[in-house]
Amino acid sequence: MKSTIYLFKEKFWLTPAIFSILAIALSVGFFYVDLLLVERFKEFIPSILLTKVDLAKTIMGTLAGALLTMSTFTFSTILVVLTMYSAQFSPRALKNFVHDPVTWRVLGIFLGGFIYNTLSLLFMRDDLYTHDVLSTFVGIVIAFFCLGTFAYFIHYIATTVQVSKLIEVLIKDAEDVISYYEEFEEKCAVSEISDGLNPIGIIETVNAETSGYLQFMSFEKLLGHADKNGFEVDVLVCIGDYIYEGKPLMNIYRKEGQDYDVSGYYSIGGERSAEQDLPYALQKLVEIALRAISPGINDPNTANDIIVRIGRLLGKTAHIPHGELALANKEGQHIVKCTLPEFSGVLYKVYYQMAYYGKEDISVMHSMADSLKIVAELAPSEHHQAIWDIQIYILESLEGQQLKSMDQDFLQKKVDELAVATGQRSIQIGALAGE
Repeated sequence: MKSTIYLFKEKFWLTPAIFSILAIALSVGFFYVDLLLVERFKEFIPSILLTKVDLAKTIMGTLAGALLTMSTFTFSTILVVLTMYSAQFSPRALKNFVHDPVTWRVLGIFLGGFIYNTLSLLFMRDDLYTHDVLSTFVGIVIAFFCLGTFAYFIHYIATTVQVSKLIEVLIKDAEDVISYYEEFEEKCAVSEISDGLNPIGIIETVNAETSGYLQFMSFEKLLGHADKNGFEVDVLVCIGDYIYEGKPLMNIYRKEGQDYDVSGYYSIGGERSAEQDLPYALQKLVEIALRAISPGINDPNTANDIIVRIGRLLGKTAHIPHGELALANKEGQHIVKCTLPEFSGVLYKVYYQMAYYGKEDISVMHSMADSLKIVAELAPSEHHQAIWDIQIYILESLEGQQLKSMDQDFLQKKVDELAVATGQRSIQIGALAGE
């Protein structure tokens, strides 16, 4: 069930299709209203709402053409924004705009308005009506609604294309993933394991039927299904891993005759999804920061803002489960074994590209030190060594560079502050750079 819902969420054409179907139903409905009810209840309908058939044809023909033009302009605008997202921000950020429900609702409203007026125009025949009709007034109301929607869409696009708005959206996506794993820890009785599950029974290996990325896995429902049917599960892959056809996904330990079908509890798709994939959610922020410090854009202040904000996200990430984990039922029996990314690995994937491409910009080096200090202040002490190790790794990119005196002094101060926050012994940047 979860897999089916997820697939429908990925189909962005579904929203315009629903609006189109509703428009067809509305057009057919008012056709019968005009045909069967208007003449009977004419005395109760204000005359201003009714139009003659000839006038109705003229109005609806004009509205259909106008709404088709608006739909074409809207689609062209969407293509322009998609091009800008890919070129200026990141190809991975395209999905945030493409799957934005506002975009496809607006397009669906325009298509619905065009379909209603076109079909109603088709139904307007002199041999069917000997009286005035109501459909034209409804078409005019829909046209005014489309006009208001068009004005809103222009405002929405002007707001959405701002990099600050995109950053807020991506940060919200990452926070949603972190919240998911916080709830996941509570619902599934998560605990770290060192010796494995030690299961017994017949081993059945579930292999991938297609190639792609593991987009999500419904751990809670998988745990409930396994507990109900009396088998144990060893998940062999992580969210976000690339899966080739035939790759083992899980080992099922069951008894004879037990139902162990788990195909509805995970999804494999052609691209990664940020729904459960925290490294991917952070990667999209990192890519925008990298694009900002590239020579073509040269906007280090945007990159610095992103880097500092990532520090808060990583500080919250330090509190969620990581490594090899066991999920237990209500009786405390370990049923499912899975693996989530190690915190040190998440740190490395966030900073390693920025350390390489940002080493020429001292402001970026300062921002990474500030970011790591925020991580250290929010993270449990057990992660302080990993945070300090990443700082040393970042500073190693300065080897062979000659820093100006004030640049070195300010960076040294930030490194010293991080050393205090992590309980480590600070290092001299000049000695590390070979000065």
